[in-house]
Amino acid sequence: MRTVNQPQPEPLWLFDLDNTLHNASAAIFPLIDRLMQESIEQLLQVDANTADYLRQRYWQQYGATLIGLVKHHGVCAEDFLRRSHDFAISEHLQSEPYLAQHLTQLSGRKVILTNAPANYAFRVLQALGITHQFERVFSIEDMQRQQRFRPKPSRALMQQVVTELQHAPEHTIFVDDTLRNLKAAYALGMKTVHFAHPATPFSSRYAGRSAYVDLRVQSIKELSARYHLLY
Repeated sequence: MRTVNQPQPEPLWLFDLDNTLHNASAAIFPLIDRLMQESIEQLLQVDANTADYLRQRYWQQYGATLIGLVKHHGVCAEDFLRRSHDFAISEHLQSEPYLAQHLTQLSGRKVILTNAPANYAFRVLQALGITHQFERVFSIEDMQRQQRFRPKPSRALMQQVVTELQHAPEHTIFVDDTLRNLKAAYALGMKTVHFAHPATPFSSRYAGRSAYVDLRVQSIKELSARYHLLY
């Protein structure tokens, strides 16, 4: 039991990347969707409509299109990720003003937890000028257990992350725009912050009704001003 004068443990922040630290839906997601579709066409030798159907179906079913392609078609994960994320990040990137400054105001350790590939994630962070603020990036390549991909919202993945980082779930704050990811984190005892991005499906509509959302914000600036409400 903590005494009155005992300091609060340093928090661990787990940040999603797309539609949380930058507006991926504005230009990047449409571009990735197109590149994924083209890659599926080429790798599976199917038409555009079939490729687009598979892209969406596997994302909805597994949380990542890649998983369905590997599981059902034997696609090389590394090849698909390279093909579908091969573009100039800075030309399409959009983010809120003074992002780095607002992140600095959040005390504690900061880690990226994204279902995106590592090469893409590091290029985004570099373009945003915030790479130095994060001690580690957990990407889709890190989300394999027993030779199978287990991306967010896998509870086993999230438990593995906090265990590897030697941090207790109850002192971990998970920031994501996707409610199903937050629900899994909350079940492990983490504090959850819903980044209510307007382009994320159901982002604003259901946030206020979700018992597994501890705080809802619409910008990192707002988070830096209100995160004390989590304690």
